[in-house]
Amino acid sequence: MLGRLFGRGGERPAEDPNVLPVPRRQRNGTYTLRALGDARVLALVEAADAGDWEAVKAALAPFDLGHDHAVLAELADLDGVQDWIGRAVEEDKEHRATALLISGTRHVSWGWEARTAERAVNVTQEQWRVFHERLHIAEEQLLEAAELQPEWVTPWRRLLTSGRGMSLGAAVNETRLDAALRRDPLDLETHVEWVSQLQPRWGGEPGQAMAFARDALSRTPQGHRLGCVIAMAHIEDWVESDRADCLETPAIQAELRAAADHSILHPAYAWRPGWQQDFNMFAMALSLAGERHTVRRVFQTLDGAYTKWPWAYFAEPEKQFARHHRRA
Repeated sequence: MLGRLFGRGGERPAEDPNVLPVPRRQRNGTYTLRALGDARVLALVEAADAGDWEAVKAALAPFDLGHDHAVLAELADLDGVQDWIGRAVEEDKEHRATALLISGTRHVSWGWEARTAERAVNVTQEQWRVFHERLHIAEEQLLEAAELQPEWVTPWRRLLTSGRGMSLGAAVNETRLDAALRRDPLDLETHVEWVSQLQPRWGGEPGQAMAFARDALSRTPQGHRLGCVIAMAHIEDWVESDRADCLETPAIQAELRAAADHSILHPAYAWRPGWQQDFNMFAMALSLAGERHTVRRVFQTLDGAYTKWPWAYFAEPEKQFARHHRRA
């Protein structure tokens, strides 16, 4: 995969010692991306899995956790982090902000795990109790982390998620959105989170999310990954719709092609650990739209690399990825 030409002239550096070898593929030619495909992130994940705080801090050295959502997400989704990170929060005063950020972010994910992906009417009273208990802890820790490190954007993005889960209301969440975008006006993860917030299932109005995404794209420099917000806005529209073919229109296909060319397929696109998730967003959106040209380029660049998000909207995400990968 190294040295492959990407998009229209964009080329991933031929030598990158941190890229993990592609694992053994499944029969369909796909594989699940691990640790963002980066050896340094794998070392971080392994240290966190072992509960070794000193090793975690050492492994974090190449990264800026206050701005790197993808690396933070690797810790947030790791079961067991909640069992030891509290000690780091209490005992390591020098790195308290980092420990709070990791713990708070883990409690957001841990809370949603308790709630499950069921519709609200199917969530039990006990699940709601645990959900809110964990989100309450997350809120306290993330707000303190944000206070200790005012330039960080990652706490504010996670506070948007917890605020939505706790139904804190539009005023609170809009304030948090503004706080995140003041720190990074082009932050993709904040924009994607707000696209979810604007969906009718969370109290938004039809068309709000797409208008927000289009406005963001209009302000996005060429080659910037924020263009992925268009892909996610269309995916969210598909989630909300009663029609599986709702994206299969020439206008939507054209918009997705243009957004991909503007962002991930542009020569100025910055290759970073976890870039495969950006491509998976467009792979899913283009597939749902029935697009047949750009989707091929996106899947060819992915070369079989599957990321759970955003395919998790399907009941069988890996099978859906493999099916569309084969078709492309």
